[in-house]
Amino acid sequence: MKINKMLVSTTAALALVGTTTACVTDPNTGEQYASRTAIGGIGGAGLGYLLGGLIGGKTARIVGAGIGAAAGGYVGYRMDEQIKELEEVTAGTGVDVSQTPEGDGILVNFPDVTFAVDSTTISPQMRDTLDGVAQSMIDYPQSLIDVMGHTDSTGSEQYNLNLSRRRAESVSNYLVSRGVARARIETIGYGEQYPIADNSTESGRSQNRRVEIRITPITQDDVEQAY
Repeated sequence: MKINKMLVSTTAALALVGTTTACVTDPNTGEQYASRTAIGGIGGAGLGYLLGGLIGGKTARIVGAGIGAAAGGYVGYRMDEQIKELEEVTAGTGVDVSQTPEGDGILVNFPDVTFAVDSTTISPQMRDTLDGVAQSMIDYPQSLIDVMGHTDSTGSEQYNLNLSRRRAESVSNYLVSRGVARARIETIGYGEQYPIADNSTESGRSQNRRVEIRITPITQDDVEQAY
């Protein structure tokens, strides 16, 4: 009976996470909507990689990127303005821009068409879009950037992990080539660990093959704690 009660409690807690983290607020209209990535993550392997902290830790990265140090003054950031601009530069491309599940950052989801099959070369149709995203990062320099690669479950787990890493690195290198400071960026490959759709269908596998860019704003409190 104790095990059953624990199972029920755990299930209820997961359901609560689903209802609270899958909804984000549109900064332009104030309306709540369901984040496609959040919903998929709950239905797949969970939201751990999105709910966790910055890759490599926030404090060391703030210092390494020099955020707040150069000006030595107040660090201000308007996430809602950047979301609006990112939505404009990615409109009609299949790229999904949303808040992260906890609402403390921006998630830009680049779909399967960003790369050809088994390739790490960014497709020509996505380069213009990445150019716009890179420019937004330059215009809003007070943030840190995580580039996260994902695959479907086709092929071996090790192969998928390596492919996802190389694709994340390819996107990172492209952003740097367009002027984004490398010190702001970390990359990671998750392979097939975090599906956002059903891997048993072609449509689902296509959604799971993606690169996500998480943009995390740095606040004045973050800077003061780091230094």
